[in-house]
Amino acid sequence: MSSVLITGASKGIGRAIAVELAARGHRVVATARRPEMLVDLPVDQRLRLDVTDQDSVDRAIRDAGDIDVLVSNAGATVRAPLESVPLAEIENLFQLNTLGALRVAQGVLPQMRERGAGRLVFVSSVQGRVVLPIIAPYGASKWALEAIAEGLALEVGHFGVRVSIVQPGAVATDGAAGAKSFFGDDDPYLPLLGQLGVLRGEVIAPEEVATAVADTIEHADPPLRVPVGAPAEQLLKARKEAPEAVPFLPAELDW
Repeated sequence: MSSVLITGASKGIGRAIAVELAARGHRVVATARRPEMLVDLPVDQRLRLDVTDQDSVDRAIRDAGDIDVLVSNAGATVRAPLESVPLAEIENLFQLNTLGALRVAQGVLPQMRERGAGRLVFVSSVQGRVVLPIIAPYGASKWALEAIAEGLALEVGHFGVRVSIVQPGAVATDGAAGAKSFFGDDDPYLPLLGQLGVLRGEVIAPEEVATAVADTIEHADPPLRVPVGAPAEQLLKARKEAPEAVPFLPAELDW
């Protein structure tokens, strides 16, 4: 069994991953900005880790000991048109979703490289390949994350470290409900906000993502990209087959 460090394990997908891996017998190190939210998880360790803070990352990795697998899951989203989204909010998304993931990977990679073995699993999204209006800032952070993950795969595979990118579609968590939203009362982009549910497609349970992550960790030769669920597979297939001359959308807009 592997020793697995999970970021963003306090709720949603990260919590489901921690429960699934612990049930399979792995040594799970669950981390979150607020470790008090981890107390009921059946895991080996519960640590504070803020992926945007280097000291916090260094301390958590030191306290966790040997790590065979990093599951990089911490993230957030916003709802806003690109014309008016505060740039500081996009910077925050990249600090958390993208640079935060790389910061933790940099922390665990030396020990993995020295051992000649390890796994990096990045929880991305179909929006790492598909752009949706109103949540394009989130998509941009995930596109960047996938570039970093694929770059790592090219660089660290030589040292026995495998990289996988997990790509769920819409997941039934409170992430969307809790997302910051930036719209005025008479915002001309409000009609697009009302259509996000149709564009995001069928919703899957976080436990389905957790199963995919656990299966990827236990796979002897895991793929680089792992779509999660039939909706994600269908959407990514449609995107791959779509012409590049026009923007791709998974459904018609009433716009």
